Amino acid sequence: MRPPTRQEAIDAEGPFDLRIKKGGKLHHYQLRYHPFDVVGWDGHMYPYAISIHDFEPITGLIHMPPPVHQMFEGSGFVVCSFVPRMFSYHPRSVPAPYNHSNIDSDEVLFYAEGEFMSRRGISRGSFSLHPGGIPHGPHPGATEGSLGKERTEELAVMVDTFRSLRLTENALAVEDPDYAYSWLPERHEDGDVPDAGVHGGGSPAGDGQAPQREPEAPEPSA
Repeated sequence: MRPPTRQEAIDAEGPFDLRIKKGGKLHHYQLRYHPFDVVGWDGHMYPYAISIHDFEPITGLIHMPPPVHQMFEGSGFVVCSFVPRMFSYHPRSVPAPYNHSNIDSDEVLFYAEGEFMSRRGISRGSFSLHPGGIPHGPHPGATEGSLGKERTEELAVMVDTFRSLRLTENALAVEDPDYAYSWLPERHEDGDVPDAGVHGGGSPAGDGQAPQREPEAPEPSA
């Protein structure tokens, strides 16, 4: 973990505007002197940073559940990091995750970089949302396609919230309306297995997340 670096205090007289967020609202506050006119830090809240590239994954003989990827825990949410790692290495293990429902949480995934152990259509910058209680998992044929695979090069961040999320208009504008039907067997009758971006040959799919479309440009008007 990387703590903040020391910097010289800013000895300047304002006024300076300060906005404080409390109770979901921004409050305006004005300071006579610069807020960084300090020489130390006191209290229980301490800023620090950590890179996802420094996260050490936990692997096992069989498929490991999502909590092993947990990196942070806050009030009402957890943050998990999916990083390049070996798949489960028991000779009869199934690398693809099992179908499941998150009864107690909404699941948001952001696909940041690399190759994603997921469904066809996932690309860098995609978001997906699985509300609590909605079953999801590998697409038809993806579990069979994952057998014998050795590792994944995905880089993704998952946030599980223990209170239901409310979608904004901006989120609804990029929703893929066909995603809810992407598990139907007839969508995969050609035998094509979603590309999971794994090493060792073949193309398994993973957690069955929804790629999000770019918003369409508005039609020009006179």
